[in-house]
Amino acid sequence: MNYQIELRHFIYFLAVAEELHYRKAAEKLFISQPGLSTQIKQMEGILQTQLFIRDKKKVRLTPAGAFLKSEVEFILNHLEQTKKQLKLIGEGHQGEIRIGFLGSAMQQVVPSLLLDLKKQFPSIHTSLEELSNRAQLSAISRDKLDLGFVRLSRVPKGLRLKPVFEDTFSLVLPSSHPIQPNNFKGIHEVSQEDFILFSQDYSPLYFDTVMSICEDGGFTPNVSHKSVHAQTIFKLVENNLGIAIVPTALQYGFQMKVKFIELRYIKQRAVLSMVWKEDNRNPALRNCMELLLKL
Repeated sequence: MNYQIELRHFIYFLAVAEELHYRKAAEKLFISQPGLSTQIKQMEGILQTQLFIRDKKKVRLTPAGAFLKSEVEFILNHLEQTKKQLKLIGEGHQGEIRIGFLGSAMQQVVPSLLLDLKKQFPSIHTSLEELSNRAQLSAISRDKLDLGFVRLSRVPKGLRLKPVFEDTFSLVLPSSHPIQPNNFKGIHEVSQEDFILFSQDYSPLYFDTVMSICEDGGFTPNVSHKSVHAQTIFKLVENNLGIAIVPTALQYGFQMKVKFIELRYIKQRAVLSMVWKEDNRNPALRNCMELLLKL
Protein backbone atom coordinates (compact mmCIF):
# COMPACT_ATOMS: atom_id res chain seq x y z
CA MET A 1 0.00 0.00 0.00
CA ASN A 2 1.32 3.45 -0.94
CA TYR A 3 1.25 6.20 1.66
CA GLN A 4 1.92 9.91 1.46
CA ILE A 5 3.20 12.25 4.16
CA GLU A 6 0.32 14.07 5.80
CA LEU A 7 0.19 16.88 8.32
CA ARG A 8 -0.65 14.42 11.12
CA HIS A 9 2.68 12.66 10.55
CA PHE A 10 4.53 15.89 11.29
CA ILE A 11 2.41 16.54 14.39
CA TYR A 12 3.00 13.01 15.70
CA PHE A 13 6.71 13.15 14.89
CA LEU A 14 7.16 16.49 16.69
CA ALA A 15 5.42 15.21 19.82
CA VAL A 16 7.80 12.25 20.03
CA ALA A 17 10.80 14.44 19.16
CA GLU A 18 9.93 16.83 22.00
CA GLU A 19 9.09 14.22 24.62
CA LEU A 20 11.58 11.52 23.53
CA HIS A 21 9.10 9.14 25.11
CA TYR A 22 6.33 7.33 23.20
CA ARG A 23 3.90 6.99 26.09
CA LYS A 24 4.16 10.65 27.08
CA ALA A 25 3.85 11.74 23.45
CA ALA A 26 0.80 9.53 22.96
CA GLU A 27 -0.85 10.99 26.07
CA LYS A 28 -0.12 14.47 24.79
CA LEU A 29 -1.75 13.62 21.46
CA PHE A 30 -4.67 11.69 23.03
CA ILE A 31 -3.96 8.58 20.95
CA SER A 32 -2.76 5.09 21.83
CA GLN A 33 0.92 4.35 22.13
CA PRO A 34 0.82 1.47 19.58
CA GLY A 35 -1.02 3.72 17.15
CA LEU A 36 1.60 6.43 17.54
CA SER A 37 4.43 3.95 17.05
CA THR A 38 2.76 2.70 13.87
CA GLN A 39 2.43 6.25 12.51
CA ILE A 40 6.12 7.01 13.17
CA LYS A 41 7.23 3.77 11.52
CA GLN A 42 5.00 4.58 8.56
CA MET A 43 6.57 8.03 8.31
CA GLU A 44 10.07 6.58 8.39
CA GLY A 45 9.06 4.16 5.67
CA ILE A 46 7.70 6.89 3.44
CA LEU A 47 10.81 9.03 3.95
CA GLN A 48 13.08 5.99 3.77
CA THR A 49 15.01 7.47 6.69
CA GLN A 50 15.35 6.45 10.34
CA LEU A 51 14.25 9.33 12.57
CA PHE A 52 14.60 7.79 16.03
CA ILE A 53 16.95 5.38 17.75
CA ARG A 54 14.93 3.22 20.11
CA ASP A 55 16.15 0.96 22.88
CA LYS A 56 14.71 -0.29 26.16
CA LYS A 57 15.93 2.71 28.15
CA LYS A 58 15.34 5.74 25.93
CA VAL A 59 14.42 7.24 22.59
CA ARG A 60 16.91 9.45 20.75
CA LEU A 61 16.76 11.46 17.55
CA THR A 62 19.02 10.44 14.69
CA PRO A 63 20.89 13.28 12.93
CA ALA A 64 18.17 13.17 10.27
CA GLY A 65 15.51 13.31 12.97
CA ALA A 66 17.16 16.31 14.62
CA PHE A 67 17.20 18.14 11.29
CA LEU A 68 13.57 17.27 10.61
CA LYS A 69 12.55 18.46 14.09
CA SER A 70 13.80 21.99 13.41
CA GLU A 71 12.13 22.01 10.00
CA VAL A 72 8.80 20.72 11.31
CA GLU A 73 8.83 23.31 14.11
CA PHE A 74 9.23 25.97 11.45
CA ILE A 75 6.51 24.51 9.20
CA LEU A 76 3.91 24.11 11.94
CA ASN A 77 4.64 27.53 13.39
CA HIS A 78 4.36 29.09 9.94
CA LEU A 79 1.04 27.35 9.34
CA GLU A 80 -0.30 28.60 12.69
CA GLN A 81 0.85 32.14 11.98
CA THR A 82 -0.66 31.99 8.48
CA LYS A 83 -4.02 31.00 9.98
CA LYS A 84 -3.80 33.89 12.44
CA GLN A 85 -2.89 36.40 9.72
CA LEU A 86 -5.69 35.13 7.47
CA LYS A 87 -8.22 35.61 10.25
CA LEU A 88 -7.05 39.18 10.88
CA ILE A 89 -7.04 40.03 7.18
CA GLY A 90 -10.47 38.47 6.80
CA GLU A 91 -11.71 40.76 9.57
CA GLY A 92 -10.45 43.81 7.69
CA HIS A 93 -7.08 44.19 9.39
CA GLN A 94 -3.62 44.22 7.78
CA GLY A 95 -2.30 41.43 9.95
CA GLU A 96 0.04 41.36 12.93
CA ILE A 97 3.67 42.24 13.63
CA ARG A 98 5.31 40.28 16.44
CA ILE A 99 8.05 42.31 18.13
CA GLY A 100 10.77 41.19 20.50
CA PHE A 101 12.78 43.65 22.54
CA LEU A 102 15.33 44.21 25.28
CA GLY A 103 14.08 46.13 28.29
CA SER A 104 16.10 49.22 27.38
CA ALA A 105 14.29 49.47 24.03
CA MET A 106 11.03 50.08 25.88
CA GLN A 107 12.27 53.40 27.22
CA GLN A 108 12.07 55.22 23.91
CA VAL A 109 12.37 53.23 20.67
CA VAL A 110 9.55 50.71 20.97
CA PRO A 111 6.93 53.16 22.28
CA SER A 112 7.77 55.57 19.43
CA LEU A 113 7.47 52.74 16.93
CA LEU A 114 4.10 51.65 18.28
CA LEU A 115 2.75 55.20 18.16
CA ASP A 116 3.93 55.67 14.56
CA LEU A 117 2.46 52.32 13.54
CA LYS A 118 -0.86 53.16 15.14
CA LYS A 119 -0.92 56.50 13.35
CA GLN A 120 0.09 55.32 9.88
CA PHE A 121 -1.16 51.73 9.91
CA PRO A 122 -4.03 51.62 12.43
CA SER A 123 -5.28 48.26 11.16
CA ILE A 124 -2.01 46.45 11.92
CA HIS A 125 -1.98 44.56 15.22
CA THR A 126 1.21 44.35 17.29
CA SER A 127 2.33 41.90 19.94
CA LEU A 128 5.34 42.39 22.23
CA GLU A 129 7.65 40.03 24.07
CA GLU A 130 10.69 40.94 26.15
CA LEU A 131 13.51 38.51 25.33
CA SER A 132 17.29 38.28 25.42
CA ASN A 133 19.35 38.91 22.29
CA ARG A 134 19.85 35.21 21.71
CA ALA A 135 16.18 34.33 22.23
CA GLN A 136 15.13 37.04 19.78
CA LEU A 137 17.48 35.74 17.08
CA SER A 138 16.18 32.22 17.59
CA ALA A 139 12.54 33.33 17.43
CA ILE A 140 13.10 35.45 14.32
CA SER A 141 14.94 32.61 12.57
CA ARG A 142 12.03 30.27 13.34
CA ASP A 143 9.42 32.86 12.27
CA LYS A 144 8.06 33.22 15.78
CA LEU A 145 8.93 36.93 15.73
CA ASP A 146 8.94 39.38 12.85
CA LEU A 147 11.13 42.05 14.36
CA GLY A 148 13.57 42.38 17.24
CA PHE A 149 15.45 45.11 19.07
CA VAL A 150 18.86 43.90 20.17
CA ARG A 151 22.34 44.98 21.21
CA LEU A 152 24.50 42.96 18.83
CA SER A 153 27.32 43.74 16.41
CA ARG A 154 26.46 40.96 13.97
CA VAL A 155 23.75 38.39 13.27
CA PRO A 156 23.60 35.00 11.49
CA LYS A 157 23.27 34.74 7.73
CA GLY A 158 19.72 35.36 6.56
CA LEU A 159 19.03 38.07 9.16
CA ARG A 160 19.43 41.82 8.72
CA LEU A 161 20.69 44.24 11.36
CA LYS A 162 20.26 48.02 11.38
CA PRO A 163 21.24 50.41 14.20
CA VAL A 164 18.28 52.58 15.21
CA PHE A 165 19.36 54.32 18.42
CA GLU A 166 22.69 55.31 19.96
CA ASP A 167 22.86 56.08 23.66
CA THR A 168 25.54 56.99 26.18
CA PHE A 169 26.29 54.89 29.25
CA SER A 170 25.68 56.03 32.81
CA LEU A 171 27.18 54.97 36.12
CA VAL A 172 24.51 53.92 38.64
CA LEU A 173 25.30 54.57 42.30
CA PRO A 174 23.34 54.42 45.56
CA SER A 175 21.86 57.83 46.33
CA SER A 176 24.07 58.02 49.44
CA HIS A 177 27.31 57.40 47.52
CA PRO A 178 29.88 60.20 48.08
CA ILE A 179 30.62 60.59 44.36
CA GLN A 180 28.44 63.29 42.78
CA PRO A 181 28.07 64.36 39.13
CA ASN A 182 29.89 67.62 39.88
CA ASN A 183 32.95 65.94 41.46
CA PHE A 184 33.15 62.78 39.33
CA LYS A 185 36.58 62.57 37.68
CA GLY A 186 36.44 59.26 35.85
CA ILE A 187 35.52 55.59 35.96
CA HIS A 188 38.81 54.81 37.73
CA GLU A 189 37.29 56.27 40.91
CA VAL A 190 35.06 53.21 41.33
CA SER A 191 37.69 50.58 40.55
CA GLN A 192 37.40 49.05 44.03
CA GLU A 193 33.60 48.77 43.96
CA ASP A 194 31.59 45.62 43.30
CA PHE A 195 29.74 45.75 39.98
CA ILE A 196 26.24 44.52 39.10
CA LEU A 197 25.82 43.87 35.38
CA PHE A 198 23.39 42.48 32.89
CA SER A 199 24.18 38.80 32.34
CA GLN A 200 26.65 38.06 29.56
CA ASP A 201 24.23 35.49 28.13
CA TYR A 202 21.45 38.09 28.07
CA SER A 203 23.53 40.68 26.19
CA PRO A 204 27.12 39.71 25.27
CA LEU A 205 27.83 43.00 23.48
CA TYR A 206 26.72 45.04 26.51
CA PHE A 207 28.84 42.91 28.84
CA ASP A 208 31.94 43.19 26.65
CA THR A 209 31.41 46.95 26.26
CA VAL A 210 31.20 47.50 30.02
CA MET A 211 34.37 45.42 30.42
CA SER A 212 36.12 47.69 27.90
CA ILE A 213 34.90 50.83 29.73
CA CYS A 214 36.47 49.57 32.94
CA GLU A 215 39.64 48.40 31.17
CA ASP A 216 40.05 51.89 29.69
CA GLY A 217 39.86 53.11 33.29
CA GLY A 218 42.77 50.83 34.20
CA PHE A 219 40.99 48.00 36.02
CA THR A 220 38.96 44.83 35.62
CA PRO A 221 35.68 45.07 37.54
CA ASN A 222 34.75 42.66 40.29
CA VAL A 223 31.32 41.46 39.16
CA SER A 224 29.37 40.43 42.25
CA HIS A 225 25.88 40.02 40.75
CA LYS A 226 24.26 39.61 37.33
CA SER A 227 20.67 40.02 36.22
CA VAL A 228 18.52 40.28 33.10
CA HIS A 229 16.25 43.00 34.51
CA ALA A 230 17.16 46.66 35.05
CA GLN A 231 14.82 46.91 38.02
CA THR A 232 16.68 44.10 39.79
CA ILE A 233 20.03 45.77 39.09
CA PHE A 234 18.80 49.11 40.42
CA LYS A 235 17.34 47.43 43.52
CA LEU A 236 20.69 45.81 44.27
CA VAL A 237 22.45 49.16 43.82
CA GLU A 238 19.87 50.87 46.03
CA ASN A 239 20.71 48.40 48.80
CA ASN A 240 24.45 49.08 48.54
CA LEU A 241 25.28 45.68 47.08
CA GLY A 242 27.28 47.16 44.21
CA ILE A 243 27.22 49.72 41.42
CA ALA A 244 26.32 49.40 37.75
CA ILE A 245 26.88 50.78 34.27
CA VAL A 246 23.79 50.86 32.04
CA PRO A 247 22.53 52.61 28.90
CA THR A 248 21.50 56.12 29.98
CA ALA A 249 17.92 55.74 28.71
CA LEU A 250 17.29 53.14 31.42
CA GLN A 251 17.22 55.81 34.11
CA TYR A 252 13.70 56.77 33.14
CA GLY A 253 10.65 54.96 34.50
CA PHE A 254 12.15 53.75 37.78
CA GLN A 255 11.62 55.36 41.18
CA MET A 256 14.51 54.12 43.31
CA LYS A 257 17.11 55.60 45.62
CA VAL A 258 19.91 55.57 43.05
CA LYS A 259 21.63 58.27 41.05
CA PHE A 260 22.97 58.30 37.51
CA ILE A 261 26.21 59.87 36.32
CA GLU A 262 26.36 60.05 32.53
CA LEU A 263 29.68 58.87 31.07
CA ARG A 264 29.42 61.26 28.17
CA TYR A 265 33.15 61.60 27.50
CA ILE A 266 33.99 57.93 26.96
CA LYS A 267 34.18 56.49 23.43
CA GLN A 268 31.81 53.56 24.04
CA ARG A 269 28.16 53.92 23.12
CA ALA A 270 25.12 51.71 23.73
CA VAL A 271 23.82 50.90 20.25
CA LEU A 272 20.34 49.45 19.86
CA SER A 273 19.66 47.74 16.54
CA MET A 274 16.65 46.41 14.73
CA VAL A 275 16.86 42.85 13.40
CA TRP A 276 14.58 40.98 11.01
CA LYS A 277 14.66 38.03 8.65
CA GLU A 278 15.43 38.85 5.05
CA ASP A 279 12.85 36.46 3.61
CA ASN A 280 10.09 37.27 6.11
CA ARG A 281 6.81 36.98 4.17
CA ASN A 282 4.55 38.65 6.69
CA PRO A 283 2.63 41.23 4.60
CA ALA A 284 2.12 43.44 7.65
CA LEU A 285 5.89 43.75 8.09
CA ARG A 286 6.44 44.43 4.40
CA ASN A 287 3.75 47.12 4.40
CA CYS A 288 5.47 49.15 7.09
CA MET A 289 9.18 48.27 6.58
CA GLU A 290 9.84 51.70 5.10
CA LEU A 291 8.54 53.24 8.31
CA LEU A 292 10.62 50.92 10.48
CA LEU A 293 13.82 51.67 8.58
CA LYS A 294 13.37 55.38 9.27
CA LEU A 295 13.60 54.89 13.03
